[in-house]
Amino acid sequence: MQSIRIESNEIFRPVHACTKRYVLLKGSAGSGKSVDTAQQYILRLMRDVGRNLICLRKSEVTNRDSTYAELCAVIHRYGLDDYWKIGAEPLYLRCINGNSVIFRGMNDDKQREKLKSVTFRRGKLTDVWFEELTEFSRADFELVDDRLRGELPKGLFYQIKGTFNPVSANHWVKKVFFDTPDENVLTHHSTYRDNRFIDEAYLMRMERRKRLDPEGYRVYGLGEWGEVSGLILTNWQVRDCPMDFTAYDDVVMGQDFGYNHANALLLLGMRDGDVYILRELVARGRDTAELIAMAEQAGFPKQVTMFCDSAEPDRIRMWRKAGFLAQGVNKNGARGSVSAQIDWLKQRQLYVSPACAHTIGELRDWKWQFDSVSGAYLDAPVAQNDDAMAALRYGVEGWRHANGGLQVLKSKGTRSRR
Repeated sequence: MQSIRIESNEIFRPVHACTKRYVLLKGSAGSGKSVDTAQQYILRLMRDVGRNLICLRKSEVTNRDSTYAELCAVIHRYGLDDYWKIGAEPLYLRCINGNSVIFRGMNDDKQREKLKSVTFRRGKLTDVWFEELTEFSRADFELVDDRLRGELPKGLFYQIKGTFNPVSANHWVKKVFFDTPDENVLTHHSTYRDNRFIDEAYLMRMERRKRLDPEGYRVYGLGEWGEVSGLILTNWQVRDCPMDFTAYDDVVMGQDFGYNHANALLLLGMRDGDVYILRELVARGRDTAELIAMAEQAGFPKQVTMFCDSAEPDRIRMWRKAGFLAQGVNKNGARGSVSAQIDWLKQRQLYVSPACAHTIGELRDWKWQFDSVSGAYLDAPVAQNDDAMAALRYGVEGWRHANGGLQVLKSKGTRSRR
């Protein structure tokens, strides 16, 4: 094959040379760790015959806009299209030397069982990429780790890479890999400051975050382990949620519109006063027509009310034209304020499906603004990484107001409660 010259950041050189079984890349947003990981996997798979890679996200569908997109971008960027076959339905990559890449999730027991029977056209599973490793449980990790066993041809080795932004300092990833010395583990740290390809606009965005959210900047700017102080919602837990709508008193949707920042759509259920977050669709850089098609493909129901940001009437009309019961949320007055919505949410137990990985990440990071001068938290959320939280706030508006016009899905059909 042709000689390939890949541009990379100097800080990742120890990772490139590492043959240890576990490689943990902790870092800030924008550090380049995912891009570098994708580049090195393409090089490795083209060079070493007999290697096969599986890319994992907690929610399988998020691979398309993350691991799959990153790997395809490397192939196109360096003119390697003649060496690769790229499949979109299902997602896969296959090199002309026989090496393959497949993409999977670990949302539920069914997907976990599928991982136990993964096979490749040639060779064995040798490499695993856990993107956003902190989304996974330790049991998820160990299930995959157990798959990497048996003798390999000379020159090959097993390796698992995990890329992630650090979350709580109490997370199992920190305890297992960072707090316990192990000769089979390489831990690596990088920040956006180490990325020579970062653009000026992103640098300005990080400076803004440093002013608005010093604690969040520690995690997403400096790549340090997060603390639990200042969190807005702590009354939530991840657990499997029934997808049979008849199990709930009410079923609604909430949507926060976005393009450059994420567009977030949540399917919500209520039962006995508790709120269940059942399904999410979170995407950047998609127009409304694309989002509608994605929602239809993902099975978001058209027969329940969708509460949306009222500042986007044209988008609401497009969703209605597509058959969704979309309506704007009245955000005027104290009763429609963010503080009132948060206060209502705090009085309930929230349950989140493990499939909603992005929402879980936002819940872990959603904090009050901190005034470094007074040393006190303010009654306003940090306006960063809060798209799913906005969708959640819009979605519960019908439940907060007696005249919300809820759509209630029961076993005999859909009915409205006024």
